[in-house]
Amino acid sequence: MAQTATITLLGGKQITVPTGLFINNEFVPSVDSNERIEAVNPATEEVLCSVVAASPKDIDVAVSAAREAFKTTWGKNVTGFERSRLINKLADLIERDAQELAELETLNNGKPVRIARDFDIGDSVQCLRYYAGWADKIIGQTLEVDNKSKLAFTRHDPIGVCGQIIPWNYPINMWSWKVAPALAVGCTIVMKPSELTPLTALKLSELVKEAGFPPGVVNTVPSLGSVGGAALASHLDVDKVAFTGSTITGRKIMEAAAKSNLKKVSLELGGKSPHLIFESADLDQAASWAALGICYNSGQDCTAGSRVYIQDTIYEKFVKTLVEKVKAQVTGDGLDDKTGGGPVVSKGQYDRVWGYIEAGKQEGANVVLGGTKRSGKGYWVDPTIFTNIKQNMKIVKEEIFGPVLSVGIFKTEDEAVALANDTSYGLGAGLHSNDANQCMRVSSALEAGTVWVNQYNILNNNVPFGGKKQSGIGRELGSYALEEYTSVKAVHWNFGEKLEWPL
Repeated sequence: MAQTATITLLGGKQITVPTGLFINNEFVPSVDSNERIEAVNPATEEVLCSVVAASPKDIDVAVSAAREAFKTTWGKNVTGFERSRLINKLADLIERDAQELAELETLNNGKPVRIARDFDIGDSVQCLRYYAGWADKIIGQTLEVDNKSKLAFTRHDPIGVCGQIIPWNYPINMWSWKVAPALAVGCTIVMKPSELTPLTALKLSELVKEAGFPPGVVNTVPSLGSVGGAALASHLDVDKVAFTGSTITGRKIMEAAAKSNLKKVSLELGGKSPHLIFESADLDQAASWAALGICYNSGQDCTAGSRVYIQDTIYEKFVKTLVEKVKAQVTGDGLDDKTGGGPVVSKGQYDRVWGYIEAGKQEGANVVLGGTKRSGKGYWVDPTIFTNIKQNMKIVKEEIFGPVLSVGIFKTEDEAVALANDTSYGLGAGLHSNDANQCMRVSSALEAGTVWVNQYNILNNNVPFGGKKQSGIGRELGSYALEEYTSVKAVHWNFGEKLEWPL
């Protein structure tokens, strides 16, 4: 029996959202559990609906479906041209339903509908189309061994069944980042969306079926991370697990993968990204990018520029400009197109962020903006800026994942680089300078997988993204992501050498 819920969108429009597990192109109940996951609107704290929570046995069923599809209707059994056609069809359907998906994303995640539609979904459509273009261009090498008798060549085979675990901060965007390269090379997928934001992943599953993908190619299993995520990470018939989320959970996934079948792992983890403002920079533009770095997605961003360091000669002027920029951000109703920021995603995240704000106050940092709770319903955290920081403060050292900015000061370029690199993370970093030589020196010296020069937080689907240090391993986006979902096979072909035996 189909399991659905009715959700009311903008203007009173009602849509049907599937609430079952998506396995073999059908929405089904759990095989052994009555557990449910509640999807909550973080702006109102109201429950939107509940969805089936997958059990370990459900994960087994989904993995089995993915394996069967890999062996029969997908994997090496379908051409790159056909994979490309289906991925492009899926992109078309997401583009068709962009407004509906954006409103659903806003209700379940809190981000403004304009941001969800024009940025997250717009980028997701581009991501799918980018990898659709790669699907018929997966190539190996021909290698000279002995021209008279032998040659070797390589094949880039799909790695197999992939467990994909995505976070709640970009439910649709992270779905596309994981799904697109995996499908392009011929992998099958068991997708576990966050238990906080399962609705759009389930709605996207309808579009997977409508696009014409064979049953079992993409399966969606909402569940608690400690249940579904753990089951995928330790599953003996999962060939690769891809995870975006916290460093703590990333360690658990890597350990489980090692203890089970040594499956391939890619991890995009936390960050505490620095943003350096040098005296030669365009200060107005630098302030705009720094504001974006901490305000975008209400600071719930793994690359959030949560540590801004300013050269002493421009410090006072820049702080004033930055505060005015951040003040201009409208944090409110996500269904209003004037809104730039929404609530944080959940009560747990709300309490976490406010805990850090209080810690910053107690440790002696100076609040120059925000730091005061709103009354009423909703998980609202207005952008908060701290100055007078020290490197050992919790707000400086630990990832907050909210709109909380620490502002420091430096005198020299070497000091700026040292402050920036003084972290266990290495996901993103930014610098602003109109000195070209300085831009080259500093971008080279910063220990991060992505460095932005005179901009921040802008990603492109053809440019790789990933971390260093405790920000993860592996790369997403660009041609590099294809390597995460393929295994290289070397074929040695003897066409002329005769073996003398015995040796």
